[in-house]
Amino acid sequence: MKRADYEKAKAKALQLYENAHIVLTDGEKENLEVADFGLGDVEHTGLQLVTYVNTERCCAKEMALFCGQTCPEHRHAPVAEIGYPGKEETFRCRYGTVYLYVEGEATPNPACRPPKGSEEWYTAWHEIVLHEGEQYTMYPNTRHWFQAGGPGAVISEFSTKSYDEYDIFTDPNIKRLPTLED
Repeated sequence: MKRADYEKAKAKALQLYENAHIVLTDGEKENLEVADFGLGDVEHTGLQLVTYVNTERCCAKEMALFCGQTCPEHRHAPVAEIGYPGKEETFRCRYGTVYLYVEGEATPNPACRPPKGSEEWYTAWHEIVLHEGEQYTMYPNTRHWFQAGGPGAVISEFSTKSYDEYDIFTDPNIKRLPTLED
């Protein structure tokens, strides 16, 4: 990801956090992660997040999504070699509307569509709509993806330990951990 794109996305995310009345420390603002998933189109496929804590027992994050921005389909599977049972996570919408898609009976007329050109990598179509103050819990190894409605969204994530590097994405072109270039 180009540094200029990173800085632009970071500024937009900080504005979303402010709109949601989420107070971040200077250190949290500085360490805000912008993930473009290696696809180079952060406006459509991406996620901005702040990790408050990630210990052996729990994790808490604040995630920001721009209007129409999608976090691509993935799952948090068990990893036997490290004794990881997979991540259980609860999403709580703090600002805006979040459209969460999980495994299960497909919703007949879903509100969202995957980013153009990547449709084949989206297979979970059971729609959960989260408005401000609503939450939903996903259990380990559940395929899911999510997208923000207008004007964007902020989601608090509460989970068991997070190992982002082990996330399994449906799209084999995705790289979870970002790299910056000038």
